[in-house]
Amino acid sequence: MLLVIFLGTLAVSAVVGAVYQAIGTWRDRRRFPLPGHLVRVNERRMHILVTGEGTPTVVFESGMGASCLSWTLVQPQVARFSRAVSYDRAGHGWSDPPHGPRTARQIAQELHTLLDATGVPGPYVLVGHSFGGYVNRAFVHLYPNEVVGMVLVDSVHPAEWENPTPEQVRMIEVGLRYSWIAAWLARLGFVRFCLARLARGSPRLGSAAASAFGVGAASAVQRIAGEIRKLPAPILPIVQALWSQPKNFMSLGQHVAALPLSAAQAAAVSSLGDLPLVVLSGDHHAALYADWQHDLAELSSCGRHVVASDSGHWIHLDHPELVASAIREVVTATRGN
Repeated sequence: MLLVIFLGTLAVSAVVGAVYQAIGTWRDRRRFPLPGHLVRVNERRMHILVTGEGTPTVVFESGMGASCLSWTLVQPQVARFSRAVSYDRAGHGWSDPPHGPRTARQIAQELHTLLDATGVPGPYVLVGHSFGGYVNRAFVHLYPNEVVGMVLVDSVHPAEWENPTPEQVRMIEVGLRYSWIAAWLARLGFVRFCLARLARGSPRLGSAAASAFGVGAASAVQRIAGEIRKLPAPILPIVQALWSQPKNFMSLGQHVAALPLSAAQAAAVSSLGDLPLVVLSGDHHAALYADWQHDLAELSSCGRHVVASDSGHWIHLDHPELVASAIREVVTATRGN
């Protein structure tokens, strides 16, 4: 009898949660219209935001799990001196869920198709944050004649994931499991509820997350939330709404699963020749990571490594003017050539 009551309560809770999620999703669509427009790519819609005028076209590639909103503080500055493009990878932001694997090469191909379908011409200066650096290098490998410059913003190095250690393999497996669980919790409205509590500064949410998923996962969530809070206040409810959708977690899991392959695809580009290149890194890294950042700058004979003082991993949120300045430097160099 107790089992029947328990299962009945569970079923009712699931239905209530699903209805709560559906209503919330409907409200979000009315409250937060997409900033750009949707373009059909390979039978699905992808969101792209094009601002400014002039060449070369600056294309922003977000870090893993991030949307075009992560460039909110930088894109308007760049649009003052050149055409600037940000977009949402399939499964994130306002874009539809993906069909294919989330490798750097696949994402680069989809980006190229999106730019072509939107009528955004090259040549391109690619700006990539974190995982976006893998996508940038895959794009150069596929379309070398269309890229005239690059800015890497605290980018991951292929050596970090190309040959994962047993511990990294375990991290990938855990990431996949948590992504799958989070996607189901999002379908039932639980993620939406937790994000609403987090936005209100609930003191108990951190300890509850630590109990459910472990201290490491809870710490990661709190760290990411701290970075997101650096965005303008009006943007925060939009980020909250986007991350209430299960597609984000499913896509994130697919990105994580493909990390070693994406790293290998990025490593296929061993030299950028004399391509104008600026590598930005935070000052929080261990010696090995700092060496990797210096190594990235040496991809080009014209590469330059800049350490952003008092900055974490999200330099474009800590020091957006520094990122915009680096982009201007590369754009100016391409125009001079």
